[in-house]
Amino acid sequence: MAAKALRELGRIRRAAAAAGIGRRDFSGDAAAAAAVADRKGGGGKEVNLFTAINQALHIALDTDPRSYVFGEDVGFGGVFRCTTGLADRFGRNRVFNTPLCEQGIAGFAVGLAAMIVNEAAKFRYRSGNEFNCGGLTIRSPYGAVGHGGHYHSQSPEAFFCHVPGLKVVIPRSPREAKGLLLASIRDPNPVVFFEPKWLYRLAVEKVPEEDYMLPLSQAEVIRNGSDITLIGWGAQLAVLEQACEDAAKDGISCELIDLRTLIPWDRETVEASVSKTGKLLVSHEAPITGGFGAEIAASITERCFQRLEAPVARVCGLDTPFPLVYETFYLPTKNKVLDAIKATVNY
Repeated sequence: MAAKALRELGRIRRAAAAAGIGRRDFSGDAAAAAAVADRKGGGGKEVNLFTAINQALHIALDTDPRSYVFGEDVGFGGVFRCTTGLADRFGRNRVFNTPLCEQGIAGFAVGLAAMIVNEAAKFRYRSGNEFNCGGLTIRSPYGAVGHGGHYHSQSPEAFFCHVPGLKVVIPRSPREAKGLLLASIRDPNPVVFFEPKWLYRLAVEKVPEEDYMLPLSQAEVIRNGSDITLIGWGAQLAVLEQACEDAAKDGISCELIDLRTLIPWDRETVEASVSKTGKLLVSHEAPITGGFGAEIAASITERCFQRLEAPVARVCGLDTPFPLVYETFYLPTKNKVLDAIKATVNY
């Protein structure tokens, strides 16, 4: 009976989609939207990352009447103010607080759109693509913030990368955050969207005010080079850029890539870069053991073994709980990255 009901539900939804009922408002494909965003990249106002997130949420709620925002304190604007003004504009029925219960929040989300690992990630698979989570995006702050300590400075992205059916996205800047968040919300797969705490107010750049998306699962080469490839995501990109600048003073040409989407990640872009440079360094704040950098290192070693001129280097967090007082010793700093660059290039 349950299977028959699911098939009937799928038939009804396909018929509604064919008739244009309840269809999400996509302005062309993601690549075309990204091209528009690139052309207009010089426009817009200078805003920080939490303001760009806020703009994206306003657009998502405004363009899709089926969208909701709910979670701990979101009705008041949230701890980081990312949801400021949403409840006033769209009403308490669409933007509302929940109890301090993460399990309940995730379960309720899938009920509308179920827990993340056992339900949300498997909706499409177990139904034979008959139905999905309807654009479920789970936003979460992550990473070092200077005073977060054991609990509030962690980087748990690798946990979710191990769950087939989920997408994991991490932006490095306000413009990236807005475009990637809108693309995540409009993707039929459940997305875990991590927002670097350190950048909420520190990162400022011009962000287009209009609706735009940036493509998921497409890495971006943000600095061309010939001697070594550097891979990172989120706030770590700023550290890697500083290391690239210092390495250039010593005559080392670094190619820097922002992965942006960790699952499914853009192997082709990374492989093309490593084939050119012959060397790879991956850096992230999460502990080195079991971190997503290990997956990148293993995959590139398999695909580029005969073109690698040195072992893949990883500059990551330590295998300890995130310390409060000794945060600067834990983090993969510019000097740690620079030392690894020189060691790899001179291997």
